[in-house]
Amino acid sequence: MTKTSKRPRDLNQWAKRMVDIATGAVDDREPVPQGDPNKDPAAVALGRKGGLKGGHARAESLTPSAGISPAKTFASISAILSCS
Repeated sequence: MTKTSKRPRDLNQWAKRMVDIATGAVDDREPVPQGDPNKDPAAVALGRKGGLKGGHARAESLTPSAGISPAKTFASISAILSCS
Protein backbone atom coordinates (compact mmCIF):
# COMPACT_ATOMS: atom_id res chain seq x y z
CA MET A 1 0.00 0.00 0.00
CA THR A 2 1.41 3.33 -1.01
CA LYS A 3 1.43 6.21 1.42
CA THR A 4 -0.41 9.24 0.14
CA SER A 5 0.83 12.70 0.88
CA LYS A 6 -1.01 14.39 3.69
CA ARG A 7 -2.88 17.61 3.22
CA PRO A 8 -0.88 20.60 4.46
CA ARG A 9 -2.04 21.87 7.84
CA ASP A 10 -1.53 25.51 6.92
CA LEU A 11 -4.39 26.97 4.91
CA ASN A 12 -2.04 28.94 2.66
CA GLN A 13 0.01 25.84 1.82
CA TRP A 14 -3.18 23.91 1.11
CA ALA A 15 -4.44 26.67 -1.19
CA LYS A 16 -1.12 26.76 -3.08
CA ARG A 17 -1.28 22.97 -3.53
CA MET A 18 -4.82 23.23 -4.94
CA VAL A 19 -3.70 25.91 -7.40
CA ASP A 20 -0.68 23.78 -8.43
CA ILE A 21 -2.95 20.79 -9.02
CA ALA A 22 -5.46 22.88 -10.97
CA THR A 23 -2.77 24.38 -13.22
CA GLY A 24 -1.08 21.02 -13.76
CA ALA A 25 2.16 21.91 -12.04
CA VAL A 26 1.77 18.97 -9.64
CA ASP A 27 0.01 15.62 -10.07
CA ASP A 28 -2.58 14.94 -7.41
CA ARG A 29 -2.50 11.15 -7.84
CA GLU A 30 0.15 8.47 -7.85
CA PRO A 31 0.82 6.84 -11.22
CA VAL A 32 -1.13 3.63 -11.72
CA PRO A 33 1.08 0.56 -12.22
CA GLN A 34 0.66 -0.88 -15.70
CA GLY A 35 0.89 -4.51 -14.75
CA ASP A 36 2.27 -6.95 -12.25
CA PRO A 37 5.13 -8.92 -13.81
CA ASN A 38 4.24 -11.92 -11.62
CA LYS A 39 0.76 -12.30 -13.14
CA ASP A 40 -0.01 -14.17 -16.33
CA PRO A 41 -1.52 -11.69 -18.84
CA ALA A 42 -3.84 -14.37 -20.26
CA ALA A 43 -5.24 -15.10 -16.80
CA VAL A 44 -5.72 -11.40 -16.11
CA ALA A 45 -7.61 -10.96 -19.39
CA LEU A 46 -9.80 -13.98 -18.66
CA GLY A 47 -10.63 -12.70 -15.17
CA ARG A 48 -11.49 -9.28 -16.53
CA LYS A 49 -13.69 -10.82 -19.22
CA GLY A 50 -15.62 -12.76 -16.59
CA GLY A 51 -15.91 -9.72 -14.36
CA LEU A 52 -17.33 -7.56 -17.12
CA LYS A 53 -20.14 -9.94 -17.94
CA GLY A 54 -20.74 -11.41 -14.47
CA GLY A 55 -23.23 -8.90 -13.08
CA HIS A 56 -25.31 -8.77 -16.24
CA ALA A 57 -25.44 -12.56 -16.54
CA ARG A 58 -26.48 -12.90 -12.89
CA ALA A 59 -29.20 -10.27 -13.24
CA GLU A 60 -30.63 -12.00 -16.31
CA SER A 61 -30.63 -15.41 -14.62
CA LEU A 62 -32.55 -14.23 -11.54
CA THR A 63 -36.29 -14.66 -11.41
CA PRO A 64 -38.25 -11.44 -10.81
CA SER A 65 -39.03 -12.40 -7.20
CA ALA A 66 -35.39 -13.30 -6.52
CA GLY A 67 -34.24 -9.98 -7.96
CA ILE A 68 -36.32 -7.98 -5.49
CA SER A 69 -34.13 -8.81 -2.49
CA PRO A 70 -30.84 -7.43 -3.91
CA ALA A 71 -32.70 -4.37 -5.17
CA LYS A 72 -34.17 -3.66 -1.73
CA THR A 73 -30.78 -4.13 -0.11
CA PHE A 74 -29.15 -1.73 -2.55
CA ALA A 75 -31.94 0.83 -2.11
CA SER A 76 -31.63 0.78 1.68
CA ILE A 77 -27.83 1.10 1.55
CA SER A 78 -27.95 3.97 -0.94
CA ALA A 79 -30.57 5.74 1.19
CA ILE A 80 -28.34 5.45 4.25
CA LEU A 81 -25.29 6.70 2.35
CA SER A 82 -27.13 9.65 0.82
CA CYS A 83 -28.21 10.89 4.25
CA SER A 84 -24.68 11.04 5.63
